[in-house]
Amino acid sequence: MEEKGQRSQEIEKEYGAVEAVPQHARNVEFWDMVATWIGANANNGSWYVGGVVAGTAFAGSVYVTLIANPIAYLIMALIGYIGYKVGTSTMALTRPSFGIRGSYLPSVLNTTQFIGWTAVNTFIAAISISFICKGWLGWPAFGEPGGGKTMLFGIIVMSILHLLSIATGHKSVKMVERIGVVFILILGVWETVVVLRSVSFAEIVHWQPPTDKRMPIGAAMDAMAAFSLGWVPAIAEFTRYGKTKRTSTIAPMIGANVALFWFAFIGIIATIGTAISTGTYDPNNSDPSSIASKLGLGVVALLVIILTSTTANAVNLMAAGISLTNITKKIKPIAALWLVTILAAILTVVPLYLSSFLESFTAFLDYIGMVFGPIFSITIVDYYLIRKRNYEAAIFDDKRGKYWYQSGFNWAAMVTWVIGVVVFLLLRHLSAFTSSIGATYPAIVFSGIIYYILSNLMKKGRL
Repeated sequence: MEEKGQRSQEIEKEYGAVEAVPQHARNVEFWDMVATWIGANANNGSWYVGGVVAGTAFAGSVYVTLIANPIAYLIMALIGYIGYKVGTSTMALTRPSFGIRGSYLPSVLNTTQFIGWTAVNTFIAAISISFICKGWLGWPAFGEPGGGKTMLFGIIVMSILHLLSIATGHKSVKMVERIGVVFILILGVWETVVVLRSVSFAEIVHWQPPTDKRMPIGAAMDAMAAFSLGWVPAIAEFTRYGKTKRTSTIAPMIGANVALFWFAFIGIIATIGTAISTGTYDPNNSDPSSIASKLGLGVVALLVIILTSTTANAVNLMAAGISLTNITKKIKPIAALWLVTILAAILTVVPLYLSSFLESFTAFLDYIGMVFGPIFSITIVDYYLIRKRNYEAAIFDDKRGKYWYQSGFNWAAMVTWVIGVVVFLLLRHLSAFTSSIGATYPAIVFSGIIYYILSNLMKKGRL
């Protein structure tokens, strides 16, 4: 009885970043994992990024969606497998490659990016709340004089919903995703039908953006790649609870790809359809709330948009909070989740007083592609090629162990990361890349090669 009680407590426990989840405490089934990643991607952000890349016209945006995202989710599966085998969080998995102290760098970056994603989804959901408040209470909506106060009210409402969704960690996240995925799929079908009733598919296919608002195909590739890669630092937070290898690798790929393809497609056709019906293409107004309002989808659609923000942000906040526990053990996992939720609410207010939301969003995507591409590359090369799939979680926190390197830093990884960032910044301004593949994936490949070379040189004592 005592042993059963102990095991029950372990299953209910929320594990910190460096703690390995034992096999008997892994309770996430295959379809729960699929639902989690459908809920993560069938959301406002996927719709919005679809609307952003619509600037490449229909053919270009579909091409970008079908090429950029499967590559990103293959990378996610590779790291998801490491999380399943080792049992720790994604940021803890950077300790063998970056060093124990060196892993603080990706952890800080990861915390900021998931707080940023929470702010993005919250802002879009707050726009929906502003339209609801206008219809019910007569308050000014987003974009109207005085709409800022209504947006602040929406941000507060969303933050309360977020606190409820992550109240008990991965258990409440799983429950939220199970409920949310049903409504999300219904909304997806509904919005697709409404858009195609408003404008013919042939018109959408042949539409071309104004010359001054056309988006280079490479820039669209980078935007899509960064959007999907943004989920990779969260993957092991969930795959370490997976019951099987398939649950931790194939299930996330299915959920993430299906939801992203569908909702980005909705964003593409909704934005182009709105441009055709209104005669004006403005990517600043490609957010789901504005388009749902223009298409006359009503309050129910706006409420579901709010729900999709909650399901996506449950994953975002989970990843941000657990990343904090890789930096310090003084903050317990649940307390960390609440802390990042409050910080995200504060950050959501920023776009109201700075540049347009579109500019803030695209700058944020550039940041993700720039800093995280090299990190994923280094982690994958280190696990699969350098260490031959052998990570020892028991010494992830051992300052006398092999992951301590020099004062806690593996300089091969740190130098490679800097080089990778510089390469990204250089490539994104070269026409050969802006007109084709973009800078994100070439920088990832280049970083992997550099890290492999530097690591082998250090092994042989040549550095």
